[in-house]
Amino acid sequence: MAAGDLQVLTALDTAKTQWYHFTAIVVAGMGFFTDAYDIFCISLVTKLLGRIYYRVEGSATPGTLPPHVSAAVNGVAFVGTLSGQLFFGWLGDKLGRKKVYGMTLMLMVLCSVASGLSFGHTPASVMATLCFFRFWLGFGIGGDYPLSATIMSEYASKKTRGAFIAAVFAMQGFGIMAGGLVAIVVSAAFMARFPTPAYAVDPAGSTPPQADFVWRIILMLGAMPAALTYYWRTKMPETARYTALVAKNAKQAAADMSKVLQVEIEELAAQDNRNRSRASSAAAAPAASFGLFSGEFFRRHGLHLLGTSATWFLLDIAFYSQNLFQKDIFSAVGWIPKAATMSALEELFRIARAQSLIALCGTVPGYWFTVALIDVVGRFAIQATGFLMMTAFMLGLAVPYHHWTTTPGNHIGFVVMYGLTFFFANFGPNATTFIVPAEIFPARLRSTCHGISAASGKLGAIVGSFGFLYLAQSQDPGKTDHGYPAGIGVRNSLFLLAGCNLLGLAFTFLVPESKGKSLEEMSGENDEAAGAAAAAAASYNRTVPV
Repeated sequence: MAAGDLQVLTALDTAKTQWYHFTAIVVAGMGFFTDAYDIFCISLVTKLLGRIYYRVEGSATPGTLPPHVSAAVNGVAFVGTLSGQLFFGWLGDKLGRKKVYGMTLMLMVLCSVASGLSFGHTPASVMATLCFFRFWLGFGIGGDYPLSATIMSEYASKKTRGAFIAAVFAMQGFGIMAGGLVAIVVSAAFMARFPTPAYAVDPAGSTPPQADFVWRIILMLGAMPAALTYYWRTKMPETARYTALVAKNAKQAAADMSKVLQVEIEELAAQDNRNRSRASSAAAAPAASFGLFSGEFFRRHGLHLLGTSATWFLLDIAFYSQNLFQKDIFSAVGWIPKAATMSALEELFRIARAQSLIALCGTVPGYWFTVALIDVVGRFAIQATGFLMMTAFMLGLAVPYHHWTTTPGNHIGFVVMYGLTFFFANFGPNATTFIVPAEIFPARLRSTCHGISAASGKLGAIVGSFGFLYLAQSQDPGKTDHGYPAGIGVRNSLFLLAGCNLLGLAFTFLVPESKGKSLEEMSGENDEAAGAAAAAAASYNRTVPV
């Protein structure tokens, strides 16, 4: 009997959208809320940290984080995320999705809170503490990628699966907006309570002692939404596909799903178990149990894994380079005044306001366009179009870069085009690279392969975030940030990012379209189980010579 013909799975594939689906989206999405909130907020508070802990007496400009400290603060969470994606992806296939799902959320909650603590008062001790807890925060966030995507794909019907997985990922948009709102409210409240002059007027007085509480409050508040959903995450049952296809217990799968979905599948489970037990000996055949490093996996899914990993890697180089350092671009085009003309809290307020505007107008709409259209036009079309449009808009920024940045009145046009690159990233590969790996691999390797693909993406984020720190510096050594060598400039960096997007478009052709197909059809488990069932039937019907 083919895996796709299991009555438990057939019932899930054809189930109508129910309240539990929306509950699962919110519960699963809180990890991505925390992920986006954390990454968004750390890019906001890095300049504040520089003013607080690295002010140079007598300098004409406010203090900034040294290059190695800035790289560590911005990049250590990515290293943790990469590690967590590989580890929890593998663990989710070995132990089951449910058993490790609560652990990742609790790790995120605890480390979000701990990120606002310090062991000591010196700059070195504060930064070391921040980096330590941000690594483990990233480790928990990393586990959420393969587990949330896999759980949502295995709960959803094939008709709405893409939209549901995209909706989980779109919770990042709410995390970004929440991060901006919190930073705006907290900085405005402290400015009202502790008014301070600009740095040029009073370098020491421009950063009040209370500013040390501001960045801590912002980082710690990100734990609240995730903590509120911990109880419901621990109550989610194991997915029916894992229980039926990996644990080989269709009856338990039916019982679990009947608790949360209004589908009549209990009476079908016994027949499913009889069919699977009849094929049990054949199911152990090599073709039906190949591992990740086997030749059979390479033949069936090798190019698919290369495609999902390479596209995610290339996308995140471009996406995180922009996301982490857009405040520097805003300064370059004149949207944010020179740092010396502002106090520390005013600079935080202005950066948060500018980034929130880009998120509201470009980033968040892109997520929800994907949710609305992914099961209509398909994954391939959205991903290919997204890469193509990102390439076009980045070239549109880079080619006439001096026109955008030196001619008065053109700054707004630059920011609009910059926002459109984010729109087509999210209504494009930033969403689809998360969705597709949860749909095209076998159930017993699904979480692992998603973790590998996601880890490739975070490797790209590390390349982008570390590399952009240096590459985007001015080519004139006299105009670089303090402590940085000369780079290739923002314009040439945009050309490089456009090239990454073009390569991502090419690798998209290695990824199959999964719209409207069952998970078992996409992964080839139908073929595996059909072969096993045929072998079992032949053995069952064999005539014994007398």
